[in-house]
Amino acid sequence: MIEMRVMGIALDTRSGSPIVVLNDTQNRRALPIWIGSAEASSIIRKIENIPSSRPMTHDLFLNFCKSTGYEITKIEINDVNEQTYFSSVYLYNNDLKKEIEIDARPSDAIAIAIRADVPIYVTENVLATGVVSTDTKKDEEEAQEFKNFIKDIKPSDFEKMMKNFESDQ
Repeated sequence: MIEMRVMGIALDTRSGSPIVVLNDTQNRRALPIWIGSAEASSIIRKIENIPSSRPMTHDLFLNFCKSTGYEITKIEINDVNEQTYFSSVYLYNNDLKKEIEIDARPSDAIAIAIRADVPIYVTENVLATGVVSTDTKKDEEEAQEFKNFIKDIKPSDFEKMMKNFESDQ
């Protein structure tokens, strides 16, 4: 699992649909997820600290959790199938020593996570399907380092490595 945070909301220039953009903690990778307008509005309201006179849906969910003794501990975006992302919200009740996992749309889970100030995690398989590099300079440096490393490898190096590996077993 990779911890991510909300970088912001963007608009798809072709369709006008909102996109929530998650960044990893090193700002190396971004994960764009297309979401609905209501969820985008909810996320933006929290990011920009725009108050609401009445509880919004995600606030209501948090209030319900607190009143029943549960606290939100994290969210996970844990699967993707045909460009549809899946996520879970994790709740914990300290009195009952019980954790509950609730299926949620990623947009709702993210809106809840930023309100509860809990981590947002994304699985490697999800990142493999939709992540975009945001640090091309660092990517190029690492690629050059790898090329330099490979350039100097000799077959005898693998022999030494295998002997070390076998002695560790």
